[in-house]
Amino acid sequence: MTDKQKASDLFIECLENEGVEYIFGVPGEENLDFLDSLSRSDKIRLILTRHEQGAGFMAATYGRHTGKTGVCLATLGPGATNFVTAAAYAQLGGMPMMMITGQKPIKKSKQGRFQILDVVAMMGPITKYAHQLASSDNIPSRVREAFRLAEEEKPGAVHLELPEDIADEHTDSRPIAPSVARRPSAEPKAVRLAVAAVEKAKAPVLVIGAGANRKMTGRMLRQFVEKTGIPFLTTQLGKGVIDERHPLFLGCAALSAGDFVHRAVEDADCIINVGHDVIEKPPFFMKDDGVTVIHLSTKSAEVDPVYFPQIEVIGDIANAIWQMKEDIVPSGAWNFDHMLAYRKAEVEHTRPLADDARFPIFPPHLVQQVRAAMPEDGIICLDNGVYKIWFARGFTAYLPNTVLLDNALATMGAGLPSAMMSAMLYPDRKVMAICGDGGFMMNSQEMETAVRLGLNLTVLILRDDSYGMIRWKQANMGFEDWGLTYGNPDFVAYAESYGAKGHRVESSDHLKEVLAHCRDTPGVHLIDCPVDYNENDQILNHDIKELSASL
Repeated sequence: MTDKQKASDLFIECLENEGVEYIFGVPGEENLDFLDSLSRSDKIRLILTRHEQGAGFMAATYGRHTGKTGVCLATLGPGATNFVTAAAYAQLGGMPMMMITGQKPIKKSKQGRFQILDVVAMMGPITKYAHQLASSDNIPSRVREAFRLAEEEKPGAVHLELPEDIADEHTDSRPIAPSVARRPSAEPKAVRLAVAAVEKAKAPVLVIGAGANRKMTGRMLRQFVEKTGIPFLTTQLGKGVIDERHPLFLGCAALSAGDFVHRAVEDADCIINVGHDVIEKPPFFMKDDGVTVIHLSTKSAEVDPVYFPQIEVIGDIANAIWQMKEDIVPSGAWNFDHMLAYRKAEVEHTRPLADDARFPIFPPHLVQQVRAAMPEDGIICLDNGVYKIWFARGFTAYLPNTVLLDNALATMGAGLPSAMMSAMLYPDRKVMAICGDGGFMMNSQEMETAVRLGLNLTVLILRDDSYGMIRWKQANMGFEDWGLTYGNPDFVAYAESYGAKGHRVESSDHLKEVLAHCRDTPGVHLIDCPVDYNENDQILNHDIKELSASL
């Protein structure tokens, strides 16, 4: 055995070889060989969480920020099933993440079927790759393949199961070095076809989606907009790819239809759809005899009843935008006045709402206050609730990945772990989790993890004592208000019981003071902020649609 290495040691070496910095998770007895090997690593830090879901959300957010695979660890059975929501979150959201789960010995076990589920089969439909390691000799190739797939476009979740007896084997296998792989460039004839269609149009528009949220793409898109003068809008997952203070920004498609931004798109006769992903609600609907749609992405379009683009430019998105920018000649026939008038009308409609300083706090006013309190590179991490629509519409994003929201799985419970990961990665930047009381309570136990890690972050809880998003939909559908209200703990005392600092908002002016205090004071802060959602239905479902239609 002298020239052989224990399999769990090799596994850790393979992870180090891939540049892994953290493993998030809740180990169990089936992970103890792996844990022992991890204890001797001087490159990878174990981040112990209080629930596997929190670990998975943190790993996924690491992938979202860095483009590198975030890694999380759980035991078999209930530990693995607790990863399912996080797996779906990473898979739909395009975040590279690896889940490692334990398993009973597969060659000889004396525990019958105790705790045993077919975890690999369970993970198969919601990951890019799921595999049980049945031989220690194969660990290097399986780890390398999992990382390759996790990070390849579209990024997503992968899963490896490490049984106890395999972890304890010995092998002379060695790690496989990561290869250098460049994405192929878009085919020049496809680019020419797209450019010709845009030049021929009278009112082209640029729609920026989830797939465009990559490092070089924002830079190229900004240059394209500057050269052509073509206005742009974003989906929720495209927020911040270009600075939204830009005069050609038309808005974010946060509602399904009928908003000012949707009217602007309806004015277009050619839509350049960049990084579109069908996991998001469509920012526009195609019709058989409608406008020309150019699909520009790393993968060809998934055809849908409302999406069947006529021109596809497939390849590295940043390179394709650069090719189009170099080729295009801006047309004197283009006219964007009407489109930009919709944006102006939206800003004018929002201004008095944002100035409404009532208490409990009015959502548009809350959005304005948070934007004013956060610095240019500050990061807000939204959980899932009706406030997400208010922030997507009204919060001006200045930089990519500064508004982390989930418009893919749209799960509750991810806001706090996502903010924790952001605070770990960027200790010099201000980070705020924005959660409804419902979503916060789904992973509130991670407050202990945040305090233990010594993080600096603010958790803003918007309290309405109900599942507000569903109540809004219930009202919109004409149903009686029923079955969606609950009680809450004293959030200030709850925060302090974890060693965090608790604050309760008592007025609009007080909210401003508290936000500034939490931003400027180190440590974990929780703000209990009562909100007034009474006008959600009227404003979002009626006023906006009627006003935009009248234009």
